[in-house]
Amino acid sequence: MHDELIARAQAWLAEDPDAETREELAKLIDAGDHAELAARFGGTLQFGTAGLRGELGAGPMRMNRSVVIRAAAGLAAYLKARGQGDGLVVVGYDARHKSADFARDTAAVMTGAGLRAAVLPRPLPTPVLAFAIRHLGAVAGVEVTASHNPPRDNGYKVYLGDGSQIVPPADAGIAAEIDAVTTLTAVPRPDSGWEILDEGVLNAYLARTDAVLSVGSPRTARTVYTAMHGVGRDVLLAAFARAGFPAPELVAEQADPDPDFPTVAFPNPEEPGAMDLAFAKARETEPDLVIANDPDADRCAVAVKDGSDWRMLRGDEVGALLATHLVRRGVTGTFAESIVSSSLLGRIAEKAGLPYEETLTGFKWIARVDGLRYGYEEALGYCVDPEGVRDKDGITAALLITELASVLKAEGRTLLDLLDDIAVEHGLHATDQLSVRVEDLSVIADAMRRLREEPPTRLAGLPVTRAEDLTRGTDTLPPTDGLRYTLDGARVIVRPSGTEPKLKCYLEVVVPVATPTDLPTARIRAKDLLAALKQDLSTAAGI
Repeated sequence: MHDELIARAQAWLAEDPDAETREELAKLIDAGDHAELAARFGGTLQFGTAGLRGELGAGPMRMNRSVVIRAAAGLAAYLKARGQGDGLVVVGYDARHKSADFARDTAAVMTGAGLRAAVLPRPLPTPVLAFAIRHLGAVAGVEVTASHNPPRDNGYKVYLGDGSQIVPPADAGIAAEIDAVTTLTAVPRPDSGWEILDEGVLNAYLARTDAVLSVGSPRTARTVYTAMHGVGRDVLLAAFARAGFPAPELVAEQADPDPDFPTVAFPNPEEPGAMDLAFAKARETEPDLVIANDPDADRCAVAVKDGSDWRMLRGDEVGALLATHLVRRGVTGTFAESIVSSSLLGRIAEKAGLPYEETLTGFKWIARVDGLRYGYEEALGYCVDPEGVRDKDGITAALLITELASVLKAEGRTLLDLLDDIAVEHGLHATDQLSVRVEDLSVIADAMRRLREEPPTRLAGLPVTRAEDLTRGTDTLPPTDGLRYTLDGARVIVRPSGTEPKLKCYLEVVVPVATPTDLPTARIRAKDLLAALKQDLSTAAGI
């Protein structure tokens, strides 16, 4: 067994094009570290609808140049098999460790396979890549990013020519082509032949950002902005300057791209502590709102002053605010969200007489909704310009929420005042999440099995009126690994995360509100119900 493991590692080492991972692997082989070799050679990183994502390092279970070259060769073969062998593939990348190398390798493989390749001029937000695919008429796009994962991770996200991320069966088709790559020596990788794009594509993206705002709208709201050590700063500042907003106050410690993310445990605005420096800056400068992007700037977080201090708005709160703003502007088209997001969007759309659709989790599904005008997901993802970017976009979302804050400011009101209005009109929709990060993935499988075998009949004292196993699909949704419980005045969805070792439980309660004076009581009721749901669900799942 050990001999076979060493032989596999040596075969991999012989082909590895990267000096760093070669040295790392050679040391493991020399040390006879069988446990670590088994962890790296016990399988291969699976290519799925999120593409690839994993820890950097040597071996097929890690993100490295060998894995990326195979993935690129698989994608090229997939495109050629579909008659797109002379098409253009656009490649973008963030500022993480190895991202530029992975982007260059991808361009080289595409060129070697006879496709045309173009690489964005420098590390730029993921939405710029999603825009470039449609803008340049590409047959596919690749973004090298691990979004808001820990510093040691990187990833590989694939888009097809419609500018949205891949969904089944394309993922399985590409995965099969990747598996068919037997040896790296069979993959031609010329040293040149691809294009490095100029600023034109970024300028075209920025020109579209203007289109998300109303002509002549107020542009007075003052912001504090953090790029969370990612690539959002320069593009966001350019977009805000074009729009005529006051220049955002930067969180200096997090403004420059830094793949080590030194000031945060996890570079995700939703994680505890990630916004502390932004809040400190806000206390100092008293802006109207705080805006944060995640490291690849496809997500947008918003914080407001609530009483004497600052608090993050939930993704569902921002989702409802943006929807209300768009409705008041008279937009037409379909509003869409994923099943784990608040049901409030459906009520807003219904009252406005707009079509509404619910999709599986992920913008790869939301972006495919026919006639999409606005889509959002509770994990801070908002698509406010689907004609330009068929994906979540943290830059245009930041512009739109700042426009809304400016409109309200002109009326002497705030985002929180509008949230109160929405609660009185549609009921208080309060959401929370129970998220359990695990070392051992079997904990997640055990919890899902337990819930399937013994589904709860009551949660938080409320009867479960409907229990659905989403692996069977529904009238409107394809199958997915998840469970949905409908209760009288509440809803719970449980699913394994697609990108991290987490079990995620999404909780929502709806409390009717007759008048604004009833809001404080409704909030207490909602808070108590959410706490009880969390407790009861933890017990039922055994986590």
